[in-house]
Order: sequence, then structure tokens, then C-alpha cells
Amino acid sequence: MTPRLALRGTALLYLAALLVLPVGLVLFRASEKGLAPVVDSLTTPQGMHAFYLTSIVVAIAVPLNTIFGVATSLLIVRTKLPGRKLIDSVIDLPFAVSPVVIGLSLVLVYGNDGFLGGPLSDAGLKIIFSTPGIILATVFVSLPFVVREVSPVLREIGTEQEEAAGTLGASPWQTFRRITLPAIRPAVGYGVVLTTARALGEYGAVSVVSGKFSGRTETATLFVEDRFQSFDLTGAYAAAIVLALMAVAVLVGMNLLDRNRRLRHGN
Repeated sequence: MTPRLALRGTALLYLAALLVLPVGLVLFRASEKGLAPVVDSLTTPQGMHAFYLTSIVVAIAVPLNTIFGVATSLLIVRTKLPGRKLIDSVIDLPFAVSPVVIGLSLVLVYGNDGFLGGPLSDAGLKIIFSTPGIILATVFVSLPFVVREVSPVLREIGTEQEEAAGTLGASPWQTFRRITLPAIRPAVGYGVVLTTARALGEYGAVSVVSGKFSGRTETATLFVEDRFQSFDLTGAYAAAIVLALMAVAVLVGMNLLDRNRRLRHGN
């Protein structure tokens, strides 16, 4: 056996042991009693609300982080603003800090007795143990992905074309829309996929700020834990498979969109 084949075989075995085998077993366990128990578990009021809430959180968190990520990347790479290096470092904070610690920090700030939570609560706005707190936690933990995908691309493409567009009379918005955005679109798409996957699968921070109220503040990941703790293994496995399929669907969808874009431009 050649070293190349040995390396390839080792990599495939590694992926099979860590990814294919566990996911395959979850799929097998979810369907071994037939589809009826799976459908019954997922269509309970608690199960449907969990996936509905997860969809709402993803639909809000991903666009927010996409807009923020692109704007922050432009700020870091294209400006000379004092403190941009500090911003660049702080962006990676969700990678370094445990999600549970993030959730606890949000409780200390936005809880009823927190720094901002008290005034907000007096104004009738409840953050912690409600949907806004879940969205806030999800936005925080998925913050860096778009920034970390877009910033290197901005550095690589340089500023020559943008400066040329400016000298020809293009406004900053026209330059961004016609020059910068097409160049960073693949990076933005990949960042969106990573952000969506993280938002779908987030557990630690959400478990702290949500209160885990079934049918109210229970996301899909919390629903998986609740079903597992209640010895409803079929329901837990089924919900886990649906989460995985949602992430795969996002990845496939982004690849198809990118492929269609390449075909339209003749690439």
C-alpha cells in the first residue's frame, strides 16, 4: 500500500468513526420502530413549538450576524479607525469562552436584577427566560463566523478596483454593490452556512437564558435533551436527525445557489 492510499484510508476511517458511525446509529435508532413513533414525537405541541422557535431564532440571528459580519469586516480591513485591532480580537471571544459562561453573563446583564435587565423589565421588556434572550444568546455565540470568512477575502482582493470605481464617480454604495460584494459573496455564503449551523445546534448559552420551559422557551436542542431525560429515546433521536437534516439542507442550498451563480456568469 502506497503512503498516499494509507493516508487516505486513515482519514476516511477517522471520519467514519467520528461522523458517519454516530450519525448512522442515531438514524437507525430513530427509525427502528417505524416512522409512526417518530412522527408522533415530532408533531406533539412541544415538539412543533421547539422547531418553530428554533426557526424564528435562526431567521433573526443569521441575517443580523451576516450584516454585522460584513460591516465589521469592512471596518477592520478597509478603515484606519483607532481600536480596530482590538475589535478584531474581541470578535473571537465567543470561540474562547464557554457558551455556558456566555449565558451566565447575559443573565447577569439582562436578568431582572441585572445591570440592564432591571430598567428593561420596568419598561415591560423581558429578555431572560424569553425569546429575546434566546435570540441574543444565539447571536452572541455565532457572531464571528461571517467576519472570519470575509476579512481574509477583503485583504486578498485589495483596493485597486474599489479605488478605480471611486475615481470614475461611483458612490460608496455603488462600489460596494458592484465591486466588493460580488468578490466576497462566496465567503459571505460560507459564513452564513457556518452561522446557521451554529445557531441550529447551540445548546449551552441557550440552556442558561431560556429557563427550558417546555412549549415556551424550549428550542430544538433543548427538546432533544428533554426527550432524552424523559427516556423518550425515539423522540430524542428523531429531533436530532431533523436538526442534522436542516443543517445539511442549508449547506446544499448554498452550494446550489453558488453553482447557479457560476453558471450564469459562465464560470
